[in-house]
Amino acid sequence: MSFDPAAASVRFHAVIGDLDFEAIEAFFADDATYSSGKVGGLKGRTDIMAAFRRYFTEYPDQVAEDSLVEQVSPLAARVVWSLRATSASTGEPLVRRGEETITFNDQGKIIDVHVTDFQ
Repeated sequence: MSFDPAAASVRFHAVIGDLDFEAIEAFFADDATYSSGKVGGLKGRTDIMAAFRRYFTEYPDQVAEDSLVEQVSPLAARVVWSLRATSASTGEPLVRRGEETITFNDQGKIIDVHVTDFQ
């Protein structure tokens, strides 16, 4: 059976929604990269996971929904998403819409996530 990056992306987003940090970490290759206008560029699973933990400490009530998940290459998928959350420190709401391209290696580990906000 061939690797399905769209299905893997759905599983990845599910463990994020569950705030299962151990499972989130297991998705990433050691030398993965993550880029976003909100966090800049991160390199390495350790830095990526530190950013995930900081974000979910600040926005622990995030609810995200994927409106489109599609395979764009044999090892990459595009996900269009929206999310709502509340800042734990300020009480301000956060509403975002965007897309990300998630690229995997041939072992099924994430090697790159590139996030683009629509606003």
